[in-house]
Amino acid sequence: MAEILRAKTFVDKRGSLTVIEKVVPFDIRRIFFIYGVSDDRGNHRHKRNRTALVCVSGSCKVKVNTGKSIGIYDLDEPEKILILGPEEFRTMYDFSPNAILLALVSEYYDPDDYIDEPQS
Repeated sequence: MAEILRAKTFVDKRGSLTVIEKVVPFDIRRIFFIYGVSDDRGNHRHKRNRTALVCVSGSCKVKVNTGKSIGIYDLDEPEKILILGPEEFRTMYDFSPNAILLALVSEYYDPDDYIDEPQS
């Protein structure tokens, strides 16, 4: 089930440092980021991949369809980490012009892991 976790941030006169350590509940095998988005992204679920999404700059929304419920998550702070299970159909949208969405994923890329249809 999708859930928001919080990363620890340290703030002092030099600025802010956010640490994603011992927060993500799986081993990370793949890292990528999305930026310069003019439309929506995602529109899929997985067979195995667990995903952590962090909007490290700007903001975006994530619509999550579990097949039983639909939730909307605002990723508008770099401390917010959205954890998604493989079965959760996700659509990322409403990206601000400066948005950078970081994805931390439990599995290496495998095109056979993607399912392009939400659950019924």
